Amino acid sequence: MQNINLEQEVINLSKEKWDWMSERNAGTLDALFHEKSVFVHMGGAWGKERELEIIKSGGIHYKQADIHEVSVNIIDNTAVLLNKITLLAVVGDNEVTNPFMVTEVYVQQENRWKLASLSFTKLLTP
Repeated sequence: MQNINLEQEVINLSKEKWDWMSERNAGTLDALFHEKSVFVHMGGAWGKERELEIIKSGGIHYKQADIHEVSVNIIDNTAVLLNKITLLAVVGDNEVTNPFMVTEVYVQQENRWKLASLSFTKLLTP
């Protein structure tokens, strides 16, 4: 029963994270992102500070993530969440929509989940 509650907690947190990214809520995201977190995009990979700066500046505006499927596995103090999404984003001046499988890795520290990794894998089929 404990893992089911933890799984739902992580699923809810992930959904909130998409909202915070859409709203460009860098303060809340700063608290969520682990200091050593990594972000893998179609155009490269970087750490927490650059991701926050990109969100704040609007370099990438995560307008809307439509979640089609979600699953999560809890392994000790780590949660691995998979989201199959359609992401509407503005990159530079271009609005783009892409189907992604997003891998999110959360680690539990002091009874709080911290996002350690967020990786986008573009799907060939929507």
